[in-house]
Order: sequence, then C-alpha cells, then structure tokens
Amino acid sequence: MSYLANPNRYENMQFNRCGKSGLLLPKISLGLWHNFGHVDVYENARRMVLKAFDLGITHFDLANNYGPPPGSAESVFGTILKSDLKAYRDELIITSKAGYLMWPGPYGDWGSKKYLISSCDQSLKRMGLEYVDIFYSHRPDPNTPIEETMMALDQIVRSGKALYAGISSYSPKDSQTAIDILKSLGTPCLVHQPSYSMFNRWIKDGLLDTLEKNGVGSVVFSPLFQGLLTDKYLNNIPEDSRVAKSHGFLKNSDLTPDKIEKVKLLNEMAIKRGQKLSQMALAWVLRDPRVTSVIIGASKVSHIEDAVGIQNKLDFTSEELNKIDSILKN
Repeated sequence: MSYLANPNRYENMQFNRCGKSGLLLPKISLGLWHNFGHVDVYENARRMVLKAFDLGITHFDLANNYGPPPGSAESVFGTILKSDLKAYRDELIITSKAGYLMWPGPYGDWGSKKYLISSCDQSLKRMGLEYVDIFYSHRPDPNTPIEETMMALDQIVRSGKALYAGISSYSPKDSQTAIDILKSLGTPCLVHQPSYSMFNRWIKDGLLDTLEKNGVGSVVFSPLFQGLLTDKYLNNIPEDSRVAKSHGFLKNSDLTPDKIEKVKLLNEMAIKRGQKLSQMALAWVLRDPRVTSVIIGASKVSHIEDAVGIQNKLDFTSEELNKIDSILKN
C-alpha cells in the first residue's frame, strides 16, 4: 500500500524563520545520525521518517558519514524518498554535510574543495536527489584556508546542487569569517549547526550573538546530550542505549554519579512541569528565540511523538530557569 501523508500534518507544527532568510524551519527537526544505518532495522527507520512527516516535521538532517557504516543513512533515506516521499519532495528540507572521514587517502576528510564537492556528489547519488536544500561544512579545517572551504560551498550552491550553504561547529570567530566570505561571494550563510544542551552551553559565549548580528539561523543538535538528559539512565544502562552500542558517542565514563544525581533532580522538576525530562530539555533549548530549530534523534516512533508534543509547553518561569541553573552549576 502506497504512503499518503497525513492531510492535517501542518496544523500543530510551529515554524520559525531561519535568520533573516525566506526559509521557515519546523521547531522540531529529525536527525538521522543514529538508528538509520544499514546496521539498523529498515522498517523502523521508515516508520520514524513517515511519522515525523505526518506530524509536520519537514526538515531531515543527514551527513555523508551518518550510519553506520558511513553513507548508509543517506542510502536508507534515499530508499524511503523513492518509495514513499517522492511526491512530497517540495515540502521537504533535506540537508547533508561533509567534513569527517569518508574514504581513504588525502581527499576523503576535512574541508578541501576537492573533498566537499566530491562528497556532495556522492550524497546526492546515495539519496537519489538532484539537490539538497542545505549543504554544510561539517567542521572547520585547521589546515585548509577557510576561503577555500567557503568557495566550495559557494560553488555547490551556484551549480544547483544545494539551495543554501551552512556551517557546523565553527567558533564565533571562525563563524564571522565564514559569514563574511560567503557574503562577499554572493552566497549568504543561511544557518549554523552547533551542539547545545543544558550540559553543553558553549554557544552562549558569543556564537548566538554573532549569528543574530548577521541574520544567520541556528539549528542545534544533541539537545539531550546523547540521551543523558532523558530518564533512560536513571537506574541502569539499557541494552539498546547509545552507551551500550559500540558505535555510540556517549560512553560509560560520561555517566558519573554527579551527573546522574543532577539528571535525577532535573527529572523530578520535569515531572512537576507535567513533562518527561527529554521534553523539558528540548523546551529549554528552544526557549531562546535565536534557536531556529532543534534536531532530535530517535530510535522509535514514540520519541518523535514526545518531541513534537512539547510545543504546548515551551515556556519557563524565572524560578524554573534559576533552579535548572542551580542544579547544573559546577
């Protein structure tokens, strides 16, 4: 039976303008960093993507190295596009990135023009697309002139392989340089994609100010600190968790008694707010109007439903914000 999208999919999703551009992004976006590779169950991945779209999530975030193995998340997403979402392509914001190791030799990593353009071509082929909506430099390259990396993004946009250019994990200083170069080339920087969570607040030290000043949007990732800001690890380590998986980034050493105690206190606070901890953590990230969208990860449909459900409880009292800061200080 062919897929038909929920006709009411836009009724409950809130959208924000990305910087000063004409592009609107949903407050909740779906990232395919984990659980969409060839090592994962395809039908589960398909269910999650289609449920996300049915709930009004139009933005699907990928990168060349997502999997595992690298490249497989794009291949899986390409299969879902072909089988189910082809008719809805103009309603989707599909993004990809390049900046991490993809193939052996000197041209398969970092930020050279050779690597970025080759990688973009490969990503398009894996997904069966003529273009992506946003193509990012996934990380700054200390050994490649930033001018070369930005010229590659400019060429990718001008060639029609991407509609917009973005950067990810750049410092405030490097972000300003990248923004200035792209502006001079005639391809404005649309968006920056940084990590951001209650435990990881580095973007508050100048980056959000830089983006706001330049009219650049921000789409943040890892808002749940790789799953730590959920109720998953309150008592033990589940077998299907990122800590338990060999390819996960959250390690056993991250689960210190101090962190777990803080998470327990935050969980109690979330319950009093009538939310799950994961929902409160997402709402906390979105409380700043300079955050355009938050990228969620998911391993099951219910995670997506929970995330979309935060939209009717995004506000915090000053007392609540002070209590969160008090719990997490030191």
